Amino acid sequence: MGRGRAKAKQTKVARELKYSSPQTDFERLQRELSGSSGDDRFGGDINGDASDDAWVDDDDWRR
Repeated sequence: MGRGRAKAKQTKVARELKYSSPQTDFERLQRELSGSSGDDRFGGDINGDASDDAWVDDDDWRR
């Protein structure tokens, strides 16, 4: 018992997600797809240059 209210809320949320039309930032999408982003969130180089990384994988224990 008591599932009616929870199911109604889930149905409401599902409808909002299905039928809502969020505003798309096409300029940001174009920058992201082209790879030329102004903000570098990950701090790394796209080419994989790991010289500035804080984490270095030293596997001396394997030798």
